[in-house]
Amino acid sequence: MKKFISTIVLFSLYLSSIYCQNYILKENVSYIPAEDTDAYKKERCKLDIYYPNGKTDYTTVVWFHGGGLEGGEKGIPDELKNKGIAVVSVNYRLSPKAKNPAYIEDAAQSIAWVFNNISSFGGNTEKIFVSGHSAGGYLALMVALDKSYLQKYNIDADKIKGTIPISGQTNTHYTIKKERNLAFDIPYIDEYAPISHARKDASPMLLVTGDKRMELTARYEENAQLNAIMKAVGHKNIEFYELQGFDHGNVYAPACLLMLNWINKINKDKK
Repeated sequence: MKKFISTIVLFSLYLSSIYCQNYILKENVSYIPAEDTDAYKKERCKLDIYYPNGKTDYTTVVWFHGGGLEGGEKGIPDELKNKGIAVVSVNYRLSPKAKNPAYIEDAAQSIAWVFNNISSFGGNTEKIFVSGHSAGGYLALMVALDKSYLQKYNIDADKIKGTIPISGQTNTHYTIKKERNLAFDIPYIDEYAPISHARKDASPMLLVTGDKRMELTARYEENAQLNAIMKAVGHKNIEFYELQGFDHGNVYAPACLLMLNWINKINKDKK
């Protein structure tokens, strides 16, 4: 689906004017138990919480960075700052030091931490959205669609208010294939492919990619396929956007603005 984003930019500016307020940034909070002795988990399994001071009942976006599951660092996207919402930015273990499904498990554990703790910062546990760019989008999809990861923490993945992968891979991730010595360019779908867990009762979903002429190989097509399959299995609340003129690396900025508009709409919808 191709739509212009000028109205989204205006909406973002409108939100900034409304929500201009003080924010608190709490950094490097561990989301694993203190008794966990794994040194690499202790190093990587940390998150930052950026939340509005003196406000309650706000929306929270859990944000996973990109980097191909092999690199990257947590950070708060500028486009999500000062918008009246909280952003929880997550680090997770990386390949090759950690192997699949370690990074998916970390993503689930961090989301569970948010469900169990965000209310103490003023957030509403019924307004938790999960997002990320590239590899981060893949992680968001895996945890939202394969309910087994959050079930370990007694959390129903369908309690996620919405899932917003930005240029996320919907087949089995490149790095997982690399760990198995599989061909990079040949699509592979197994239990680590989000599309294999498509289901009608999943949380609302916003899929965003860059221009299909400028994106990574088949990234637009993978998301188009997930969109089609989700609808085929009966999912009623999914939208798909191709942002023309943006490549894989720079699509996340306008996508974040689009995300804010979509979150506002979802929060107003009756469940």
